[in-house]
Amino acid sequence: MIYFRSALFNTIFYVNLVLFLVLGSGYFLTPRKWSIRALQIWAKSSLFWLRVIAGIRMEVRGQNNIPEGACLVAGKHQSLWETFAILPLLDDPAMVLKKELTYIPFFGWFIHKFRMIPVERSAGTQALRALMDAGERAVAMDRQVVIMPEGTRRMPDDPPDYKPGAAALYGKLNVPCVPFALNSGLYWPRRQFLRHPGTIIISFLEPLPAGLGRKIFQSRLQNTIEAETAKLVSEGRLRDGRYK
Repeated sequence: MIYFRSALFNTIFYVNLVLFLVLGSGYFLTPRKWSIRALQIWAKSSLFWLRVIAGIRMEVRGQNNIPEGACLVAGKHQSLWETFAILPLLDDPAMVLKKELTYIPFFGWFIHKFRMIPVERSAGTQALRALMDAGERAVAMDRQVVIMPEGTRRMPDDPPDYKPGAAALYGKLNVPCVPFALNSGLYWPRRQFLRHPGTIIISFLEPLPAGLGRKIFQSRLQNTIEAETAKLVSEGRLRDGRYK
């Protein structure tokens, strides 16, 4: 049954995305904030189908830790799930994502419409400068800049591999940073077809104040995220029997 439910959800997920991109093309002409609201509705609909078809629910903890207005939001990246599930949880998210996604017809056009933050990861220091400039523009618009510090999806038990982008952004933006942890990789594993039923937990932690030194920030961010992620992964395995 899990194979059938996974296949059905995967099909509906991508059909739902294509319908949003095509039928929602009128949002190219609306104010950007309207388009963001439409994006959040699409994300909620995807979470609905994920729950109904694949049996994967969502539990949000610590949402009150997200301040109003501009901030940096940085967290664990285990699956595709968090790239859309986090969207309805923030007022006006500006997601940091790989530039290659902007080359996809319709999808890439909407990335520009939403004023997300594409980064060419192979560009080194030039990419960091572009990231910080785009982050400043987003903060000036009172948006929440969202970054996955490891840059790519990691399995739940993989050792941490934090890149310098989050710390560079933090040092430039002068806003608090809200770390988040999750256990999505137990239920929506990267590069795998199956979707395993259970409850994905995403936990927003106490904000790190603006003004910390870069090394202190990097250490506190990583230690905070990794400790909470380990707890959530352990909880998911005990509660839902997800031992992979």
